[in-house]
Amino acid sequence: MKIYYKSKFYLILFLFLLCVEIKCFISTYNDIKRHININKIKIGYFCNSIKYGGIERVMAIIINFLSEEKMFIHYLITRSGILNDEYTIPNNTRRINLNNRITNIFKVVRKYHIDILIYNFYNGKEIAKLNKLKKTKIIFYNHSSYFYWIYLGVYNFKKSIYNFYKKCNYVISLIPVENDYLFKKWGINSILMDNPLIFEYDSVIPSKLLQKNIIMIGRSNDPIKRYDLGIKAMVNIIKEIPTCEMNIVSVPNENYTILISSLNLTKNVRFVGYQKNVEIYFKNTSLHILPSLSESYPMVLSESKIFGVPSIICGLDYLALANGGTIIIYDDNPDTIAKEAIKILNDDYYRFKLGIEARQSMKNHSNKRLMKKWTKLIMSVFRDDNASFKKLCEDEYKINDEERDKILNNQFKLFVERKPEFSGMNFENFVNYSF
Repeated sequence: MKIYYKSKFYLILFLFLLCVEIKCFISTYNDIKRHININKIKIGYFCNSIKYGGIERVMAIIINFLSEEKMFIHYLITRSGILNDEYTIPNNTRRINLNNRITNIFKVVRKYHIDILIYNFYNGKEIAKLNKLKKTKIIFYNHSSYFYWIYLGVYNFKKSIYNFYKKCNYVISLIPVENDYLFKKWGINSILMDNPLIFEYDSVIPSKLLQKNIIMIGRSNDPIKRYDLGIKAMVNIIKEIPTCEMNIVSVPNENYTILISSLNLTKNVRFVGYQKNVEIYFKNTSLHILPSLSESYPMVLSESKIFGVPSIICGLDYLALANGGTIIIYDDNPDTIAKEAIKILNDDYYRFKLGIEARQSMKNHSNKRLMKKWTKLIMSVFRDDNASFKKLCEDEYKINDEERDKILNNQFKLFVERKPEFSGMNFENFVNYSF
């Protein structure tokens, strides 16, 4: 009996010591884990998915480049689940999908102790609530432009996204005249950034510009893109250049398909569907047409420039990439687009000259340089260092007054022409967003 109790005592003692050892091991492991992650910054990227649109592609590129920085831990937060054929992201990126268990971004931020959240939406109530967070700092990535909202019909400043931005500490703008003038005028604290590049300058073999082909790229179901202008321009273009072809890199749109058929352009204009890699089309084209009503930093324009392809754009002189190998027209007439397109396609010297200018304009743009700026931005936001943030903002090129006034006057005239109901509006109302 004594032997039994003695054995039982030793067994209990052994189990007790084992539990102590396990507890010590767990404690040591957690200490090591905390030590490894100390001084690391948890960054959350919040978007719909990691497939399809420009925003999703932008986030994927930024995550891939910033993952090279050992001080960051990355969390990709999406409203959708994992989709087929998504953009590639690093394996060490923590993937979080909003679902029935985690229904909103605030639960994610609290659960994973996100230090900095990069927010890509325009939900006013959500923005207001995010601004009240104490432990998480928010970078609001503004992918649109003032001009987009006024053409969309959001005329009331108090109800617009900019009223919420006024209470934000960190807003990214993609448009020089907006960042340097309008936002400052409206009391919005912003920094000018570029979108990252899909193709790097040194890794691209430019188009030879020998084929009389035209390209348009983007979501055809978005009325802002106005593909009908480019399609209608083809009527006059093929009269002068019968062999000219237009590839629309997008999912087919029924209305545009009917338009193509009604104009007898089925042999010259075609939808080639959504393409993840558009390199093959840029290599075999001589002209890019961007007839959009509004853009902010169109990645397709940076792509066409890197491939040395000239572009025709409709009134978008406020873009950071507006100059260099581009022809800007200030009306919405397909005949004007056709006239410029014919001139470019028929004149080899002029086309090659524009192509060289387009490519050279991208020589100083690189993702490596942009990611250095992103790293500085994240560090200044994390430390809540207003001085370094201000310096980072001031280090950028600033649009001069003459250029600013020219762009805004051009946009004011275009807006009144496109929206005759505002013919009585004055310039001050336009730049003050007081409709």
